[in-house]
Amino acid sequence: MAALPLRKDNKMHWWFTHKKLVDNYIKDAKSLMASEDQNDAASAIHILDAALSISPRSEIALELKARALLFLRRYKDVANMLQDYIPSLTLAAKDEEGSVSSDGSYSSSSSSSSSSQLSRKLLSPNRDSSSASTPFTCLSLSDLKEKVMAGICRNGDKEKQQWRYAVLGQACCHLGLMEDALVLLQTGKRLATAEFRRQSICWSDDSFCILLSDSESSSSAYSPPRKLPECETVSRLLAHTKVLLRRRAAAFAAFDAGHYSESIRHFSKILDGRRRPAPQGFLADCYMHRAAAYRSAGKIARAIADCNKTLALEPSCIHALETRAALLETVRCLPDSLHDLEHLKILYNTILRDRKLPGPPWKRHNVKYREIPGKLCVLTTKSKFLKAKIANGEIGNVDWYGLIGVRRGCSRSELDRANVVLTLRHKPDKALLFIDRCDFADQKEVIAVKDRASMASLLLYRLIQRGYSVLTATIAEEEKRKMTMVLTQKSTKVVEEHEPVEKPGSVKINGFSDIKPGNSNAYQGVFCRDLAAVGSLLSRTGFNQPIPMKYEALSC
Repeated sequence: MAALPLRKDNKMHWWFTHKKLVDNYIKDAKSLMASEDQNDAASAIHILDAALSISPRSEIALELKARALLFLRRYKDVANMLQDYIPSLTLAAKDEEGSVSSDGSYSSSSSSSSSSQLSRKLLSPNRDSSSASTPFTCLSLSDLKEKVMAGICRNGDKEKQQWRYAVLGQACCHLGLMEDALVLLQTGKRLATAEFRRQSICWSDDSFCILLSDSESSSSAYSPPRKLPECETVSRLLAHTKVLLRRRAAAFAAFDAGHYSESIRHFSKILDGRRRPAPQGFLADCYMHRAAAYRSAGKIARAIADCNKTLALEPSCIHALETRAALLETVRCLPDSLHDLEHLKILYNTILRDRKLPGPPWKRHNVKYREIPGKLCVLTTKSKFLKAKIANGEIGNVDWYGLIGVRRGCSRSELDRANVVLTLRHKPDKALLFIDRCDFADQKEVIAVKDRASMASLLLYRLIQRGYSVLTATIAEEEKRKMTMVLTQKSTKVVEEHEPVEKPGSVKINGFSDIKPGNSNAYQGVFCRDLAAVGSLLSRTGFNQPIPMKYEALSC
């Protein structure tokens, strides 16, 4: 009889099984997320983590956790959670395998345009189909049955995993992975449309009337503001993503064609647009490419400013560091260029130590890991070359004309005009306005971005003002030298005009009576000497006016 209560107690705890416990966790998480409060959403994530520790493959728990992370704007956590579904990772892995040539060398053009090639592959309509043509084989019923069953299971999985495309697509859009976002959102929208069409087949006409009446009542002017449904949010994100990608494609096409001003104009439409903030990663990429366009157009200061903004948004951007170091070397700011090269060297050593590129696996880079050792060797050689130049004293020969963007021998008005334009554009208080047009993936990064941007803009502003003062002094010296030369020429001309010119002929002496010719051969020499003495006395007292004389009477 003593064993019966034990058996009864064991039966009382049947609800503490794993499935029942997971269901309770999911129910609590749903009730917390229904309040749409951030603290409740964070608590729901902790509950869902406990549920996933018991059942890691629970689809409902995964979906709720992903949506809670998306609600809290933790887009990086969503991407890390669902990174196996990001299309660019699969394509990047395939490119890594197929990019090695037969002799073991790598093509140099693959790294320079890797992001654009990846974008084209992602947005191509036949990205899922293999390029290799399979030979004709005999029909196997067993293989056909396996393929059909696999297709059915895959379609069923897609219907169950439809939320992944919508949630991950929104996260990729906010992270700046615009091509991945476009592919994922379009796939999710297509699956949602197909699911709605499949469900609407068995609906009656009354169901459609109820849907129409609900939509009309919700769209009335007196209805309270409601939260946008997910389909409408996805549609707006899709439209915004397509606009950004079209403008960037137009900018790339103009740059490849050599129309740098047109490329700058298209990039400026993206970067200076006020309709909707663009993602942080996408803006950093556009600033980097606009800096390349400014560099090709010969606008060094603006190119350096765009590199500064890129590095403020993405401190580990290798291409931006390389571009800024090359720009500073172009205008012969050797210490600043060497500073960027040393920063780049530290970054390369960190990559080789960690054996991976900085950031998460889904982050885009314009360089591949296998290229880092070669780049490090080239960088070491260049650093030694710049250090030797600095040791030789070649640090004061800065090309201020190239930095400010004026020609050599320009006038003061041209220099003032260029300085006003650069000052208005690169003032430290105005250099932070781009942050307001940026959609940050993590709001905690805003303060760090502001600090980096303000420091870099202040250094550039001081460099521009120093160049302006040097060029102003140079132009003032040149103007002074020209003025001295003009005065010297004028004084020389006046002296030449005031000197007496001895010409044969009759010159009248003012203030003296006419000297009549007579028999004065005995006093001719004495008279000439006396006349010379009088002339010298007159010149000493300031009466150095020309005296007309008659040389017929004074000939010796």
